[in-house]
Amino acid sequence: MKREKILKRSAAIFSATILFNAIMGQGAYIPPEKPALVVGIIVEQLRYDQIERFRSRFGENGIRKLLNEGTFFQNASFEYMLTQSAPGHATIATGAEPSSHGITSDSWYLPLRNEQVYCTKDINVDPVGGGIESGLHSPVNLQASTFTDELKVNSGGKSKIFAVGMKEHSAILSVGHAANGAFWYDNTSGTWMSSTYYMDSLSSWVNDYNAMKYAESYLNNPWTLARQKQDYYDCVPDSTIQEAGFNGQIYFPYDLKKLSSKGKGGTSRDYSILRETPFGNTFTTGFAKKLIEVEGLGKDDITDFLAVCYTATDYIGHRFGPSSYEMADAIMRLDKDIEDLLKYLNDNIGKKNILIYFTSAHGISEVPGILESMRVPSGYFRQDQALMLLKSYLKALYGDGDWVKGYSEKQVFLNRTLIEDAKIPLEDIQKKVARFLIQFSGVSSAYPYYAFEANDFSNGNLKRIINNFSPQRSGDVIITLNPGWVEKEGTSVTNHNSPYECDSHVPLIWYGWSVSRATVTRKVNMADIAATLSSLCKVPYPNACTGEPMFELFR
Repeated sequence: MKREKILKRSAAIFSATILFNAIMGQGAYIPPEKPALVVGIIVEQLRYDQIERFRSRFGENGIRKLLNEGTFFQNASFEYMLTQSAPGHATIATGAEPSSHGITSDSWYLPLRNEQVYCTKDINVDPVGGGIESGLHSPVNLQASTFTDELKVNSGGKSKIFAVGMKEHSAILSVGHAANGAFWYDNTSGTWMSSTYYMDSLSSWVNDYNAMKYAESYLNNPWTLARQKQDYYDCVPDSTIQEAGFNGQIYFPYDLKKLSSKGKGGTSRDYSILRETPFGNTFTTGFAKKLIEVEGLGKDDITDFLAVCYTATDYIGHRFGPSSYEMADAIMRLDKDIEDLLKYLNDNIGKKNILIYFTSAHGISEVPGILESMRVPSGYFRQDQALMLLKSYLKALYGDGDWVKGYSEKQVFLNRTLIEDAKIPLEDIQKKVARFLIQFSGVSSAYPYYAFEANDFSNGNLKRIINNFSPQRSGDVIITLNPGWVEKEGTSVTNHNSPYECDSHVPLIWYGWSVSRATVTRKVNMADIAATLSSLCKVPYPNACTGEPMFELFR
């Protein structure tokens, strides 16, 4: 008995010693007080279910590494009506709904000026390193501060803040007003550019990078399937007629050199094609890595930030749909780009010094024709036809006149000057327009402007419309479509602009620094990202933030 007591006491002392050593850091992981670098990886047009669908086909060190080693929020959604790209990036960055940050859609109509306004268009700046039209952009229309704005101010201007993305608005809205730089792709030259809002000229390293003509080299190679055909087993046939394709071609392989050649004898290049292939994402990854290296991000005790915005999936989804071979190939190739970026970050800065959030700016609806082939209700809403009939109806009702100024993003903008001159109560005509539009196939509901001026709805689609509503930028009447229905626009075979699951539910994974491995099933709002970042980095919330910290990351 005495011997057993001695052995038990020795074992207890041994266990206590191991525990003490672990607490003192000998074998325990103690992260630094703040991350040296926060990296926001934001993919456009990636649904939550696509992560689960392709999980087994991802490599070990890309998206699956994020899933296996990070905290995966399985029920993250945007809680507003118009689930487009620009509002998504702005909501992630500001922690606010579009009604507060002002980016209610990718573009909106201004009746008094009779013009369409693009979300980041700014005629008071000049291009830097690219074409004139491509460079007239800034965060001028973003009305709220972002997490990175607060980070910059809190550090006394010492935090380095950058963003890179093929689309100008994705980069600009992801970092807001106080960034050191935002870079986007110039379709005319195939190079990276910015505007005078951020800098007077491109740094020498950017010019050197552009001189390498990477876009040219990518477009000189064909786009072929990256994997064996059996890895695309759950896709619709490669040659389905439901796809728009490139110049009518809807199957692999794609001769990018031929597709991008223009002019007599193919003497010039259409560099915009690169944005619509997975190689646009690879090009973005390479530039992001170079930016981290040259600008010295994450190399001191002051937290820096980089947004890496991947946009190729958005273009591909619009042309081919979410169930196509092309989209599957783009997602599996994106996984390799994520692997490349993660390896660079872990090797050069270290996992304990980086905080990554991986998410998407919106989802995508299935192609109506594919749903119909499986007897699922769906269809295209022909907004041009509806608008033409609406104008005829208002002329018959009120007489000749340009009663409708425009239509944009499921919203009708009326000619308020003409209505006022005619002494017609605005609410009356809004109500008549809403009642007329509700008769069209595919329209679920139509609401007049005045319904949202003084009302606050607790939940459901009406609440999501409130979250999207801005008196200065919203239309007189807004419509919602039935599930499965999308607007028919140009060459797009499908769209994302609804409050439904396919468009609003996106993946959200946190990785690195103090993040532990976990899966969270509770519902979170995408506006919670900025609040979480602010709390983790110990800086003030963005000034319009309504999100709440994700408490699972503070254990």
